[in-house]
Amino acid sequence: MENYNETLTDFLLLGLFPPSSIGLFLFILIALIFLMALFGNLSMIILILLDTHLHTPMYFLLSQLSLMDLNYISTIVPKMASNYLFGNKSISLIGCGVQSFLFLTLAVAEALLLTSMAYDRYVAICFPLHYSIRMNKKVCVLMIMGSWTIGSINSCAHTVYALHIPYCQSRAINHFFCDVPAMLTLACMDTWVYEYTVFVSTTLLIVFPFIGIACSYGHVLFAICHMQSTEGRKKAYSTCSTHLTVVTFYFAPFAYTYLRPRSLRSPTEDKALAVFYTILTPMLNPIIYSLRNKEVIEALRRVIQKLCSVKM
Repeated sequence: MENYNETLTDFLLLGLFPPSSIGLFLFILIALIFLMALFGNLSMIILILLDTHLHTPMYFLLSQLSLMDLNYISTIVPKMASNYLFGNKSISLIGCGVQSFLFLTLAVAEALLLTSMAYDRYVAICFPLHYSIRMNKKVCVLMIMGSWTIGSINSCAHTVYALHIPYCQSRAINHFFCDVPAMLTLACMDTWVYEYTVFVSTTLLIVFPFIGIACSYGHVLFAICHMQSTEGRKKAYSTCSTHLTVVTFYFAPFAYTYLRPRSLRSPTEDKALAVFYTILTPMLNPIIYSLRNKEVIEALRRVIQKLCSVKM
């Protein structure tokens, strides 16, 4: 009777790591990725805050991307690691709802922020004389607030629904976090209407922004081809390649996962794809933007020199 009551209040996250030496290797690898993501994103936020040369719309948006990634990976990995280390895979209904809400909010907000960053590059390269007008501080703040607000509203709707549907006695979620579609497989009712809303929201908030990003970079690449300055063309190509790398790693597996009907999905494939947009992307973003960006490297040198001179 006690076990039955526990299944009525808690979910079980089956996790990502198999109970073997491979599972231990994957755990150590993801723990290292998590630490790299924390260090990289926190460093980017501090660097952009300290160096006045980076107080531009592009880096203001980039600092928000780092903030989102910092929260994004922290929503998923600590609980997953705790479950593996202590063998306690349970998570309360409220805990599952909070994790799901934070994940969906950050996922959509990041997608919209990446779209804003693509627009920023589009204006900077295609309309350089209008850049200070089109991408002023007020516009940047509105973009960021809009990303967080739309992400929160969308997340609230999905999470509230997930917490109010009846679940069967088995509450083992075959995933490493509370992903709403994975939770729906345990529902004791037909959820086809909700699955349709997932398809619609994914199309509106993931596919359409991706199309917008593709169109922006299409115009950017066209403009780059007509640039007379070789140095300017090289810099523009470098910036675009970093953004497109981030977009590909984030949008492609996300859209592929959530646009497929339940009959074509498999838990193993879903978990493997989720690693890309929940764990790898937050780690790759600061690496790509710092190692491929001369302005960031120069800013890092200036900050280090400033800190060294203060100590001396």
